[in-house]
Amino acid sequence: MKKYVFAILMTFIMVGIIIIIYIFVINKKEKINILEGIVLSYEGEELTVEDKNQTIYTFKLDKFDANIEDEIILEYIGVLKSEKENQNVKIIKYRVKEKLKEESPIPKEWNDKGIFSSSYMKAYEKLNEMTLDEKINQMLIVRYPDNEGINLLKEKGFGGYIFFEKDFKGKTKEEVKNLMGNLQSVSKIPILTAVDEEGGTVVRISSNPNLSDEWFKSPRYLYSSGGFDLIKEDTIKKSKILNDLGINLNLAPVIDVSTNPSDYMYKRSLGQNTSLTSEYAKVVIEASKETGVSYTLKHFPGYGNNKDTHIGSSVDSRTYEAILKNDLPPFEEGIKAGAEAVLVSHNIVSSIDSANPASLSSNIHDILRKDLKFTGVIITDDLIMDAVASIPDVSAKAVLAGNDLLITTDYERSIESIKKNLEEGILTEDIINQSVFRILSWKYEKRLL
Repeated sequence: MKKYVFAILMTFIMVGIIIIIYIFVINKKEKINILEGIVLSYEGEELTVEDKNQTIYTFKLDKFDANIEDEIILEYIGVLKSEKENQNVKIIKYRVKEKLKEESPIPKEWNDKGIFSSSYMKAYEKLNEMTLDEKINQMLIVRYPDNEGINLLKEKGFGGYIFFEKDFKGKTKEEVKNLMGNLQSVSKIPILTAVDEEGGTVVRISSNPNLSDEWFKSPRYLYSSGGFDLIKEDTIKKSKILNDLGINLNLAPVIDVSTNPSDYMYKRSLGQNTSLTSEYAKVVIEASKETGVSYTLKHFPGYGNNKDTHIGSSVDSRTYEAILKNDLPPFEEGIKAGAEAVLVSHNIVSSIDSANPASLSSNIHDILRKDLKFTGVIITDDLIMDAVASIPDVSAKAVLAGNDLLITTDYERSIESIKKNLEEGILTEDIINQSVFRILSWKYEKRLL
């Protein structure tokens, strides 16, 4: 009898063990989680999604068939980490949420599926909250006016400030960080904080040993010393220093093709041929991505061997075929690499527009927009430079030509010029709106807004 009971007991125990093994081992399934969000981008097998709490996640995904701004549902195994953008989870599957087809409120001609397109709707909503004065001021990058900077920005709400070497002279890192932080805190819309930190003969912060452990070298020196690997390393280091200081826009690299030491632009350029300069543009733009600092291709459509436009007018007499072959490829490569901004020179390029400096020429801007398919922000060279300073209504002409941002010292003159031309019907508010739309889209994309 005891043996019989023992056998039954052992049978129950064995069955129990088998059930436990089945539940916890054989039938164990990893928990599948769900994420709903909007597609921001899919590049190089990296899918970036923003959830309903505006947290951004990036996943590795071999194949993906959906569009930017589509609402999707992801099924995944693992744990999302909100403090990190790149996620180490396994995507099981995804599907696109069905939605009613709605007419986009954004004007059709603006909706170009461009580099900032994931932020277009937010930018359009913000644009519609702004007054005309706020829009005009948003198009100006103003030379930092020393002690008046904070109060002036609070009053005017400029698109940004550009800083020069004198603005950083003798300052500590904390002083610069505090200045940038104070400026951002008083501005209704966060500003672009810009410098020309090219390296070599043109530097703004690295001449101050409190801010950088070395004076940044020229691209020509870097290339001759360590090739493109050293240029990439330099771009990343430069970006980290600028970003830590609160500077978010570098008006570099100079990608003008110049191989003649007697050229004005030679010392600021790579000093190499078109092919190598094109690679230089690509390397710098790619290295700058995700650093918090945007870089600017300059000086479109290529400076050539022209003289200094800071001190007078300069006429580029080369054929369009020569410019197309020698000068445009670096801009094409930089744009393909994801350049967010292009700065236009003040040279008169006679084969394209013999009547206007490039910065005031719609023909030049058409090449950039239509031929090179650039959808980012176009910036003028400084409007105080002698090549254009004496031109009547230079700011309004710059806007009419197709520039989105104007670098200016005399902001009052710029505002007056734009308003006068609006009143006279030469400029339209729609032109202003489209440029501000691009600027706001950029600021959302940069996560300033």
